[in-house]
Amino acid sequence: MMARAAALLLPALLAACAAPPPACPDGTTQATIAEAYFGRSRRDGPEITEAEWRDFLAATVTPAFPDGLTALDGRGQWRRPDGTILSEASKVLVLVLPGADAAAARARIRPVEETWKARFRHQSVLTVYRSACVGF
Repeated sequence: MMARAAALLLPALLAACAAPPPACPDGTTQATIAEAYFGRSRRDGPEITEAEWRDFLAATVTPAFPDGLTALDGRGQWRRPDGTILSEASKVLVLVLPGADAAAARARIRPVEETWKARFRHQSVLTVYRSACVGF
């Protein structure tokens, strides 16, 4: 019975996913919001400092996103495969990209992520993309 219900629902769900996003209200425009999470710990040394973050922001992020951005302090945590909970300070970069879809946003932020990983020897940067209607 469950399989039959799922088979009936699947076409409707796929159609909903393929549908264009609803039109934005007057005075707003479609945009992609990208949130990138940069961990500040290091495997072999002290935490990435505020001065190092400001330098990265000025030299790498701002030239890539000169129209504006928001940087926030954060604290992330995750579970290792062995069950240990780890926590670290982080920086959260919020980018609002009017007229860009997720693929275009990804293409723009990817070089920033790669620079961070190379400079601070990190394995990854978590980035979340979502659609929104934005107005200024």
